Amino acid sequence: MKAIIFHGTGCKPDDPIYWYAWLGQQLKAAGYEVEVPYYPDINHEPIDTFLPKVLKNHHFDEETVLVGHSAGGPLILSILENIDVVIPQAILVAGLIKDLPNDDNPILQPSYKWEKIKSHVKDIYFINSTNDPWGCDDKQGRLMFDQLGGTQIIRQDGHFGSSSKNQPYKEFPLLAQLIV
Repeated sequence: MKAIIFHGTGCKPDDPIYWYAWLGQQLKAAGYEVEVPYYPDINHEPIDTFLPKVLKNHHFDEETVLVGHSAGGPLILSILENIDVVIPQAILVAGLIKDLPNDDNPILQPSYKWEKIKSHVKDIYFINSTNDPWGCDDKQGRLMFDQLGGTQIIRQDGHFGSSSKNQPYKEFPLLAQLIV
């Protein structure tokens, strides 16, 4: 099995404030091959030019699990819409599909082909908080859940990590449990 963990806007995979490296270690210990790529242009470059780079840099197959935080969530939706394989699992943490208040999000597609996305993933999770300071909240998760089904998990854990909001989230045991 392989896992690819996509970070959010302005994040770095090795930043100790986030759970990315911790989750990668947990999955490696469970026998997963893990990729935690760094994409500094995520949510700065339009999805129509950004997505082809991501698709070129990774191999997606029947043993690939995708995890995305914040802007990594809509990136996963775009990936699922454009691959020709069914992956076992995708988890979108603090994901979004609508522009945030007072913010333009070039990671978002103007529209999504929901049936196509759904046909490329067996199991999908949406983990959002009621108190997300950016607006990537349970309502955003519900919009995705209503289109794709799967499982929505609602917490009160803010954005599940944010350096600008001083919210460290160094470990995420729930994610490790959902994947392993």
